[in-house]
Amino acid sequence: MKLRSLLTLATLTIISTTYAQETADAPLQISGSVDTYFKYDFAKTPNIATSFASEQNSMSLGMIDLALKKTTGKASFVGELSFGPRGQAQSIPNGAFAETGDGDISTSSFHIQNLYVNYAFTDKFTMTAGYMGTFIGYEVISPVANFNYSTSYLFTAGPFQNAGIKGTYAFSDKVSLMVGLFNDWNVYQDLNGMSSVGAQLMVSPVEGWTAYINVLNGYHDEGGYGSGTILDLTTTYQVTDKFKLGLNAADYAAANDNGGYTGAALYPQYAFSPAVALGVRAEYFNIKGVAEESDAAILSGTLSANIKAGGLTFIPEVRFDNDKDYSQSFVKSNGSATKSASQFSLAAVYAF
Repeated sequence: MKLRSLLTLATLTIISTTYAQETADAPLQISGSVDTYFKYDFAKTPNIATSFASEQNSMSLGMIDLALKKTTGKASFVGELSFGPRGQAQSIPNGAFAETGDGDISTSSFHIQNLYVNYAFTDKFTMTAGYMGTFIGYEVISPVANFNYSTSYLFTAGPFQNAGIKGTYAFSDKVSLMVGLFNDWNVYQDLNGMSSVGAQLMVSPVEGWTAYINVLNGYHDEGGYGSGTILDLTTTYQVTDKFKLGLNAADYAAANDNGGYTGAALYPQYAFSPAVALGVRAEYFNIKGVAEESDAAILSGTLSANIKAGGLTFIPEVRFDNDKDYSQSFVKSNGSATKSASQFSLAAVYAF
């Protein structure tokens, strides 16, 4: 399981403390994934409005994801493209929709998930420029990177990608610091001027425990927030060979009392064997009211299993959400409002 705060997918990451070899070129690396799923909402209508896996009572597509990585001396690059609903409009950029007689469809055929270059000036200092998976948060777009197939409210509310330029300095194998200048969230081009500032402090105080303290400040037009600041903590601790505990806590404060959110998600996971594991995501998510409006809180519990066979992982999952303020517009099968929603899904994810 990989974290968004690792700056991009762990299988593709090039921000490390390892000094790039100058005497030999690494071969071109190709990796990726495909995924498909079935989801059934017990109210017989889509209720839980987080990212991806939104279709009801249907065998549906996720995406095919293709990534390239190449290192030549001190320089390297990563390019990653995705095709399919999860990797097109649902990943935001180029996410235009066209109205048809059968409903809205995405007009984009693919989406760039990552496209950046990296240069290792020394064995401690690297710089990266381009379009990158965000360093904020715990979950990522790729289903390979997440234990749960459905995503958290924190993931949906936060950035997916950050285009920009950043430098990372490794003080030791236990402490590193990244500082960067970025575009608005989730855009290839910043039409308002590149003005967001972000930083990430990584600490690994003991073996098996790593924590990332993240901050991102700047303009964010999506959702009408305007300027704001995200403070984010992402951490995992491999308590034993079988038990791992993760935590994501974040606060987004929009300027001029224009809303935002606060939330926390706990991720305990237990591996019964290398092929079978069970995990829970317990999340609290609070939507801040604008001006004098009241806040709206949501509680969500997700139970997922990971059953592996070679490169294939089956993810059966049951999820229950509760919204005492009815802010998420959950409905019963008869269309009347309700404060709770539940769903079952079965996903198949193949990584290569």
